[in-house]
Amino acid sequence: MKPLYALLLFSLTSFCACTSDDTSSNSNSPKSSVAILNYTVAATYPHDTSSYTQGLEFYNGQLLEGTGNYGKSKLMQTEFKTGKATRQIALDSISFGEGITVLNDTLYQLTYKEKKVFVYTAKDFRKIKEFPLMTEGWGLTNDGKNLIATDGSNNLYFYDPATFRLMRTQGITEDGSPAANLNELEYINGFVYANQYSISNYIFKIDPASGQVVGKLDLTDLTKRIKSKMPQAAELNGIAYDPATKKVYVTGKFWPELYEITFSF
Repeated sequence: MKPLYALLLFSLTSFCACTSDDTSSNSNSPKSSVAILNYTVAATYPHDTSSYTQGLEFYNGQLLEGTGNYGKSKLMQTEFKTGKATRQIALDSISFGEGITVLNDTLYQLTYKEKKVFVYTAKDFRKIKEFPLMTEGWGLTNDGKNLIATDGSNNLYFYDPATFRLMRTQGITEDGSPAANLNELEYINGFVYANQYSISNYIFKIDPASGQVVGKLDLTDLTKRIKSKMPQAAELNGIAYDPATKKVYVTGKFWPELYEITFSF
């Protein structure tokens, strides 16, 4: 038994030495240039647990939400404090709804693999046209002039809202590496905020001119809270900014709660 004990001791000692070297190496790695944005939860509201949230937007004080899944995709207007829908329409069964945004009283909704953009009058969800989309549809927002979309890569695509003609493509990086799986979007005070689908519970703060991630919120604690309440809830997804109140709201797919969060923009 002694030779075996000695062998085990030698193996453990070797492992510890390697771990110590790795730690030392990591301590010399360059520090991230991305600021960690601290946040607090200011309020909690109910959210429809049947909603596979793909897009979240405020329009005239009402919360608009686009949801996904074939045969279950819809567009809704809700009273966010109660979570109750005040208006909704269903997409056809062959369309998988994705991100939404409102620009000049016109509502735009992406579809996933169908590569179509549905266009509605924002006040009553009356469909007025469709545009073809060059990529898969994921997230959507606007900067007051251009529509800005994602397709699950690290790119932001800037489109002309009148024709949906691609104006430019901006690659997004975090400390020089591609920021993959960009999903739902919101434009706030000159920056694009983006969920990162599946990979993390981060919301990235992006400079749309340079393409650099300049800050991020880690919403892991909120995700854990939701999972403890509802294990079948899916990913964090959904960012909405109310310009009238300057408040930000977040939720996720099948989440039972919508959160008002405060942080430094």
